[in-house]
Amino acid sequence: MALQTWLLYLAACVGLSLSPGPNGLLALTHGALYGRARTLYTIAGGALGFVVVIGLSLFGIGALIKASLVWLALLKWAGGAYLVWLGWQLWRAPALDLDLHADAVQRSGAQLLRQGALSALANPKAVLFFSAFLPHFIDPQRSLAWQFALLAATFVATEVATEFVLASAAQRVRRWLARVGRGFNRVCGGLFMALGTALALRD
Repeated sequence: MALQTWLLYLAACVGLSLSPGPNGLLALTHGALYGRARTLYTIAGGALGFVVVIGLSLFGIGALIKASLVWLALLKWAGGAYLVWLGWQLWRAPALDLDLHADAVQRSGAQLLRQGALSALANPKAVLFFSAFLPHFIDPQRSLAWQFALLAATFVATEVATEFVLASAAQRVRRWLARVGRGFNRVCGGLFMALGTALALRD
């Protein structure tokens, strides 16, 4: 891949990472609830999920989903249902406790990792998006495996950096969030439920 092509792809990745999405919102929420350090599990899970999504897109699953309206509909509803469920759990969560250690024991690292991964995988439109987006940066004369590694690493690096900044910012305003009580949980939970509903219903 030529340097100019990679720089263009990097700029596009930065723009994609800065746009609102389920994983950014999850990093923001977990940063406030569990602290920046433990949110690294969530971010790592999201990174793994995005690597899988990019791999599926590059190796043709995106085309398969496009060809089958039934599979696409099932994936849309499953992904939407997961996000709605995640939002409902957050809506019902108790008010924020300023004690990071008390918050941390509520979710294990494995649970946070799984939530991050499922949040990335729950959006089938990500597969369709990357299947349409990535071919513009692929050189058919070069190794697909090498280009997959480079494209995936570039996107994941920008996404991880963005989510880490969001988690860090959320941790800094924990005291304010504790004062607003369960309102923060309900706002974020409502956003997750709205995202899940929009994902399932959108054509």
